[in-house]
Amino acid sequence: MKKTIAALLAALMLIISPPCRNVYASGETTEESVKPAVSQTPSSEPKNNLELTAKAAALMNAQTGQIVYALNAQEQLPEASITKVMTMLLIFEAIDAGKLTLDETVTCSEYAASMGGSQIWLEPGETMTVHELIKAALVGSANDACVALGEHLAGSNEAFVSMMNDRAEQLGMINTFYLNCTGLDAEGHVTSAQDIAIASAELLKHEAVLNYTRIWMDTLRGGALQLTNTNKLIKQYNGAIGLKTGTTSQAGCCIAAAAQRDGMTMIAVILGAPNSKSRFADAKKLLDYGFANWELTDISGIQPELPDIPVTGGLEKQVGAFVQMEGKVLTEKGKGKDITVKVELPESLEAPVALGQPIGTVRLSLGSETVGEFDILSDRDAPKVTFGAAMRELWKGIVGA
Repeated sequence: MKKTIAALLAALMLIISPPCRNVYASGETTEESVKPAVSQTPSSEPKNNLELTAKAAALMNAQTGQIVYALNAQEQLPEASITKVMTMLLIFEAIDAGKLTLDETVTCSEYAASMGGSQIWLEPGETMTVHELIKAALVGSANDACVALGEHLAGSNEAFVSMMNDRAEQLGMINTFYLNCTGLDAEGHVTSAQDIAIASAELLKHEAVLNYTRIWMDTLRGGALQLTNTNKLIKQYNGAIGLKTGTTSQAGCCIAAAAQRDGMTMIAVILGAPNSKSRFADAKKLLDYGFANWELTDISGIQPELPDIPVTGGLEKQVGAFVQMEGKVLTEKGKGKDITVKVELPESLEAPVALGQPIGTVRLSLGSETVGEFDILSDRDAPKVTFGAAMRELWKGIVGA
């Protein structure tokens, strides 16, 4: 009891005569080798020359969002019908949010029916379900179907295009500006290979999209209209799951190609290839490079030892620390064993400290590169000592005696 009362009296003295400065030192760090792999931060240009024919290209791991191969990946270029990746992202987000249903009926407007390029020849006033129009857009690249869906969701084509630009900004697609939802050539309608990869990875989070992007052949209007997928990789490449091709006179031949092997999904974006054969060949090279050189590893088994941290000016003398490290990370094949873990914690904390408050960092490194960071969190509250709180604790100590 004497020790308890002495500690509380000391706390009261801190309130009466607070310390002249905060103590928040960098603290010690510890390093240890671990086997789970993490991704290397890639350079903006490719380390290996794959001899692509395209003007620009990007290869992204869909799970981590990491670009592992880039060729002019930030250059603003037209994208043709790959625009429909963003169009479909908004549609599937609306479905998941309950704003649309697949069996909902859409009526084609005069404007939607007037679209040129790839189409299913919708007539003004003709109706189709959301499901049918998605199939037309993703398998047959139908421009009229995209506009009909956009108008139905947003109220007008202009409002839908505005939604597309807003979503691109939210996703950090800094080189993208949409003027339509179809990809038809328009001055100022631009994007970049990296931005397309970002939108593609976001679309793939909606697994229902694969019910359409993996279709090779199908029909509409009771079998009267045949659809054949414009993405030949669906038939030609092991693990191909989508996503979208595009071709116009300004954009050249383009593709956002996604493939999955051993639980890892890679997205290859090709812009401005000279012909259709070249875009597919370039996409295959990128995907082959990705699957041959990169792998995913579960890091949830990493459990660094974390000490308790002293707390000054608090009712608690110290707080425990914990870190939540889950998921999978990307690394070059065979380099996972070289990863190191660095724990960065202060020597002390000043009250108040809240349960779950970030108090430090676990940093994962591969060579000189930081490849992952996780917050270290407090495992309890440590309220600041106030006169009233100290008196209550003092009284508890006396009564408890």
